[in-house]
Amino acid sequence: MSSARLLLATRNEAKLLELRRILAASDIRGVQVLGLADVPPFPEVPETAASFEGNALAKARAALAATGLATVADDSGLEVDALGGMPGVLSARWAGRHGDDAANLQLVLQQLADVPDDRRGAAFVCAAALVVPPGTQTVVRGYWRGTLTRAARGSNGFGYDPIFLPDGDWRTSAELDPTEKDAVSHRGQALRALLPALREFLSGGCPAARP
Repeated sequence: MSSARLLLATRNEAKLLELRRILAASDIRGVQVLGLADVPPFPEVPETAASFEGNALAKARAALAATGLATVADDSGLEVDALGGMPGVLSARWAGRHGDDAANLQLVLQQLADVPDDRRGAAFVCAAALVVPPGTQTVVRGYWRGTLTRAARGSNGFGYDPIFLPDGDWRTSAELDPTEKDAVSHRGQALRALLPALREFLSGGCPAARP
């Protein structure tokens, strides 16, 4: 495969590192992963779609149109059983201000204060989209089931990681080593599911469009 540049439509350094680790662990070589800070500024689309897939696709399409680079974009969030699946696509702005992780996390804990342990089920969901010239798209989803703790634990990760206890583990997502987390997380699942389409694109093929 020839060397290529791949844009990840984010300014989140943790997401960039995650994709770079996943590519490094695969058989895909010679790919330089860029973030939005590495390309000329362009109008970024707001996350206003009703689904994770809609937001991921909108961001990837806008970035491809602005830069001409094959682009990966994701939208992810926390679905809490006791909150009817919310905050969902509103996860990043659940407390009112986009990207205020601490406020979002505390609001969820407050809303679940009276919910017993056996009803604190939740799942992390991630939709990831790969859009390549001239606009062919692949969209996948990752799903990570667990429960929510009553207090934050751990300093790795971001967002709701410190209160998310994956099924079968005694550590929160924020207490997992990054490589461990990549192997099981919603985003790790979704990004790995994009690898066949990315591999085909880089080898000169064109992955079939998927809804």
